[in-house]
Amino acid sequence: MNQPIRRIATLTCLMFLALLVSVTMIQFVRAPELNADARNSRTIYEEYGRERGPIIVADQPVVTSEPVDNLYNFLRTYQQGELYAHSTGYFSVAFNSITGVERYENSVLGGSSQSLALQRLKDLITGNAQRGGGVELTLDPDVQQAAVDALNGQRGSIVVLEPDTGRILAMVSIPSYDPNLLATHDAEAARANYDALVADETQPLINRAIGGDLYAPGSVFKVVTATAMLENGYQPNDLIDAPTEYTPPGTTHAINNPGELACGDGSGQATLLQSLRQSCNTPFAIAAVDLGEDTVREQAEAFGFGQSLSIPMTVTPSQFPDTATQAELAQSAFGQFDVRVTPMQMAMVASAIANDGSLMKPYLVDRTLSADLGVLSVTNPEEYSVAMSENTAQLMTDMMVDVVANGTGYRAQIQGVEVAGKTGTAEISTTIPPHAWFIGFAPADNPEVAIAVVVENGGYQGFGTDGGSLAAPMAQSVMLAALSD
Repeated sequence: MNQPIRRIATLTCLMFLALLVSVTMIQFVRAPELNADARNSRTIYEEYGRERGPIIVADQPVVTSEPVDNLYNFLRTYQQGELYAHSTGYFSVAFNSITGVERYENSVLGGSSQSLALQRLKDLITGNAQRGGGVELTLDPDVQQAAVDALNGQRGSIVVLEPDTGRILAMVSIPSYDPNLLATHDAEAARANYDALVADETQPLINRAIGGDLYAPGSVFKVVTATAMLENGYQPNDLIDAPTEYTPPGTTHAINNPGELACGDGSGQATLLQSLRQSCNTPFAIAAVDLGEDTVREQAEAFGFGQSLSIPMTVTPSQFPDTATQAELAQSAFGQFDVRVTPMQMAMVASAIANDGSLMKPYLVDRTLSADLGVLSVTNPEEYSVAMSENTAQLMTDMMVDVVANGTGYRAQIQGVEVAGKTGTAEISTTIPPHAWFIGFAPADNPEVAIAVVVENGGYQGFGTDGGSLAAPMAQSVMLAALSD
C-alpha cells in the first residue's frame, strides 16, 4: 500500500473511532443526564400514551396516571398537590416540561429504566401495554402537614431529617402551587397557569428548601462557629472575650450584640455556653478572627457548605464567602455579610450534631418499584461527611439544650422531651424585615428528628420578628408531630 492510501486509511479509521466514542458518550455515558434535562422534549414525547407509575407516600399514591379519552391516553393527577408539589414536581405534556421527582426518577416512572427490563419483556410477551414503575418517597404525611400548618401561609421553608439515616421526613416550601394546573392536557390553560405562576412575585414554583435565592442564616450560623471553636481547643465553660461592642481590626464599624445588650454579666467576658445561650455576636466575631478564615471555612465545608448534593433533585450549595478583611470574617461568624444557606443545609448542620458528628446524606426516594409494586431498589443510608468529633457533638448538644431550656429558644420546649436548638434573626437591610430561623433536634439524648425553619422577612410579624418568637414555636409543633408518630 502506498503512502497516500495508507494516510487516507488511517484518517478514516480515526474518524470512525471518533464517531464511535462520540456516539458511546451520548447514548450511554451521558444518556441519564440528557434524559433528565428539563429542556429535552423528547423525554416527554416518549411518554405519550404510556401509563406512568405512581409516586407514593406512606403506602398511599399521591401521584397517579388516570385514563382519559384523548391522544395522550393518561392524565397525570396529583392528590393533595400543593402539599407535595415541591417534592413530586409536575409532568406536563401540554408544554413539554418535567420537574422534581417526576424528572429525576423519570426512567422508573416512565418505564424506560434498565431495572424494568424484565417487566418490559414480560409485557411484550403477554401483549400488555408498557407501564412505568413506582417511586416511594421518605416523606411522613403527618410531619409534612404539620410543617405546612406551622408556616400558616407565611413565606418560608421547613425541612425535617432523620439524623441517623438522612431520610427527609418533611420538605415544605411556602407558597406552593397545584401541579394539576400544569399537568392539564389543555395546552392554552396549562401555559396560562404557568405564566401566572412565573409572574407571581411570591415565586411559588421555587423550592425554597433546596434552592432559589439562598438565605442569610443569622445567628443559627453561630452553631457552625461554635463547633469550630470546640474543635480547636475551646470549652463551653471557658471565659472568652465578649464585650458589648467590638470593632474588628481595619474598620471603624462596631459590632453589637442583639439589642445592644451586654453579654453575660457585662464584665466583657462570658463563657462560650453563656454566649450561645444569649446569642451574643461579639464573642463569635472575636473567635472567628482569632481562628482565621480557613478554620471557619473548613468547619462549614465539613457540614456541607460549598459541596454538591442531590436528593435526587440538585441542592444549591450553601456559601461561606471569601472575606477580604477581618471585619467581613467577623460578620460572617454570626451569619451575616455574604454567608448564604438553604434550609436543607441548616437541617444538615443540626442533624450532624444530633448524630454524634456523623452527617448522613439526605435522601427523598426510599424505594423504586415495578409496575406490580415489587421492590426494584432500596436507598441505603450513606455517610456524607464527619462534621466533628463525637466529643464536640456532645458538647454542642449540651449547649443547644441549654439554649432551649434557659435561653432564646425556650419557645421550642416540649413537655417531657429534652430539645436542643438555636434561634436566629438574619438582618437584611433597614428597609426589609429580617428572616426568622430555628434549627434543632429532639429528643436530645436519642434524636429522632432534626429540623430547620426559616420564615422570610418576619412573616406576619414584620420588623418585630425574631427567631425565638416566630420560628421556634413552629419547630416545636412540627417536632411534636414527628415524635407523636
